[in-house]
Amino acid sequence: MGMLIAFAATWILLALRLPFLPRDHGRAFAVNGALSKGKVRGVGLILIIIYVLVCLFTAPFSLHRSVELILLALAMLAGYLDDASDRPWNEYLKGAIDLGISVAATVNYMTQYGTRISIMSWELDLHPVIYLLLGTILVWMSINVTNCADGVDGLCASLVIVSALSFMWVLPGLPADVSSDILLLVAVLGAYLCFNSSPSSMLMGDAGSRPLGLFLAVLAMRSGHPFIYLLLCAVLIVDGGLGLIKVSVIRFLGIKGFLTNIRTPIHDELRSKRGWSDTQVVARYMIIQCVIAACARFLVA
Repeated sequence: MGMLIAFAATWILLALRLPFLPRDHGRAFAVNGALSKGKVRGVGLILIIIYVLVCLFTAPFSLHRSVELILLALAMLAGYLDDASDRPWNEYLKGAIDLGISVAATVNYMTQYGTRISIMSWELDLHPVIYLLLGTILVWMSINVTNCADGVDGLCASLVIVSALSFMWVLPGLPADVSSDILLLVAVLGAYLCFNSSPSSMLMGDAGSRPLGLFLAVLAMRSGHPFIYLLLCAVLIVDGGLGLIKVSVIRFLGIKGFLTNIRTPIHDELRSKRGWSDTQVVARYMIIQCVIAACARFLVA
């Protein structure tokens, strides 16, 4: 019932094309970025609000889960304000906000579940400081690589669906509340893809992609197998992570020629130099991620 409500509510509100949502200005440095000009942007506001409300009404109250939903809403709000701004926010400001959310999400998990993790068949207890450091890195990285994937029609939502469902398939012993959260998010994103599949009529913007990255990272921690994120979200990591590395090396190490012949995110390289269409990028990325998920299931089994 929750999935039906989430799907229907999302579809109806997106179909209304609410007038307060901003319009995209086009992305000058992205492949086919000009095609996005004038499209409704920032609909992640609707996606996350519906997801949070349905979660609140379909699951028993718990403090730590409420904190998770609040952090999702904060990530969405920060992204939406950036989407609606005439000028993009400073990258350092966005990075600081992501860092604060990452620390809060990791602390919230640690206080509820502790610091024991599983790596395949092994279990170990991490020192709280080490867990806090690694958890913060995981969440911050996930927010940013997922955000980078939101540059091709249908790509970000499709990959998040595949990655989230892969957690249920690879780790069939997930708690019921975790599986429920995954399915509710899939319902919301399914409705969104009705409008975002190529050629899209609307974009989730940072209001959607950043909280989706937060969701995947917290999901990895809640699964008890945080390192499996590296496999179940591998395509997101490679696609957006190389761009983060490139920018960091050029900006902080001053190596101006580092990877200058490769466009990032990688989906821009594939579209501009390899001739892949938007549909080919989405389909091939999903296939690759499904194959990696199958390998992960074999390793965990």
